[in-house]
Amino acid sequence: MFKWLAGKKKTEGTKPHSLTIDGLKEQIKSQLNVGEDLTFRTIKHGGNKLVCCYMKSLIDKTALDEFIVAPIQENTHNEWTYESIVQILPIADLSAQNQIDDVVEGLNAGYVYIYVEGQPYGILGNVSKTVERGIEKAETESLVYGPKIAFTESLIGNINILRQNIKDTNLCMEDLTVGTRTKTEAKLIYIKDIADEENVNEFREKISQLEIDHVPGTTVLGQLIENNSWTVFPQLVTTELPDRVSIALMRGKVVVLMDRSPDALYGPTPFFTFFESTEDVYMRWNMGIGLRVLRLLAAFMSVLLTPAYVAVLTYHYEIIPSPLLVSLGQSRANVPFPPVFEALLLEFFIELLREAGARLPTKVGQTMGIVGGIVVGQAAVDAGFTSNILIIIIALSALGSFTTPSYLMSTSIRMIRFPIILLAGFWGGIGIMVAFCFFLIHLLRLDTMGGSYLSPVYPLRWKDLGYSFFRVPTQYLSKRPISNRPIDVQRFSPQKAKKKDVDE
Repeated sequence: MFKWLAGKKKTEGTKPHSLTIDGLKEQIKSQLNVGEDLTFRTIKHGGNKLVCCYMKSLIDKTALDEFIVAPIQENTHNEWTYESIVQILPIADLSAQNQIDDVVEGLNAGYVYIYVEGQPYGILGNVSKTVERGIEKAETESLVYGPKIAFTESLIGNINILRQNIKDTNLCMEDLTVGTRTKTEAKLIYIKDIADEENVNEFREKISQLEIDHVPGTTVLGQLIENNSWTVFPQLVTTELPDRVSIALMRGKVVVLMDRSPDALYGPTPFFTFFESTEDVYMRWNMGIGLRVLRLLAAFMSVLLTPAYVAVLTYHYEIIPSPLLVSLGQSRANVPFPPVFEALLLEFFIELLREAGARLPTKVGQTMGIVGGIVVGQAAVDAGFTSNILIIIIALSALGSFTTPSYLMSTSIRMIRFPIILLAGFWGGIGIMVAFCFFLIHLLRLDTMGGSYLSPVYPLRWKDLGYSFFRVPTQYLSKRPISNRPIDVQRFSPQKAKKKDVDE
């Protein structure tokens, strides 16, 4: 007897009943409203009758004919049972199923369902066809040094890349499902003897408890599981670089990969992590320090340079040196607007050019950004809308925000400039200090998966500064950052890592 529970949920007390092939077709059609895409292929031999059910758009037709239909048609000397069919199919991914929910889910995933009439079970075989692009260079995170390959939309391909980078037997990958309707596959990845169990449990529980119909990608998943959804600052890193993910795993972080998403999500990630680049690891330590400090200073300059201009010209012009004050007066002689409106107008123009350049094709977008900036800037000065000095300040602020390796953090820095400019226009230097104190308190209150967002500066951990704020020589980084609460703290023995003379 073929045991089948009709409907979408298994209920106690429902008695199994036999199904013919026609009955099987009716039940599957009642669950899948896909029209002609749902295909039934019936094969007969003697007294045996078999049906192959699949979705034409999801299966590899060559694999179906070669590995399913051909072996079945050649097996004419044995009686067809689900046990004998399993023995002759040259496919590794096979499973016996007799529940409507499991069969429908398998068909939606690109499986073929093989059912011999009168048998207690049918067989789900994987002949899915995956549409994906090949491995390419990273686009949003460009590098000079280090591996250039990026993740793709294939979960299996991304896992392959990651396993080639880390061949540790303690590398764990847990299966997760995201989206109650889409049922997107995801992987929770960590190194068992390094990652803190509390961090792993927090990721696992937050993802498994999500009750949402569809999650488009890891970036949206990060917004759903982070602790504060109202803040402008990202609390988890999304990256397309496998090498950056490998480094994060070795430091005790937890990674999430999703099918059909070309980015990895990992945490916990404090504020200073967003200013790190994998290039810092491959460069010499002193160059790494210079670049990392440059990015932090550039971000600070990007946030405060334009508000400082507005505050000084509106309330504190007495602190400007006399020669520069004369130059400023001459450049603003024909400008009819107050400094705050002038600054907001130019910031709006810069954001407009940046967004237009990002949405246009690559070559056209680059030309649009350069030519548009020159033309609009010169025209604004000639028309008397703004001054030459503000054009320079706005350009420096924009460049400062673009030095941040993380696109999410770069966008956050650009967005917080606008309220600070408004406060500078209302209250001058006091307004800037109010905004600075507000954001500092806000950052102190934030956390990333239970850890401090400003770690290792607050709370202060001197040994972790070499991993975040500064970059020290690798031979002195014998311990993993304790901010991540790793189980295995020791990376290597400092004595064995010391340089030895040739004579020794």
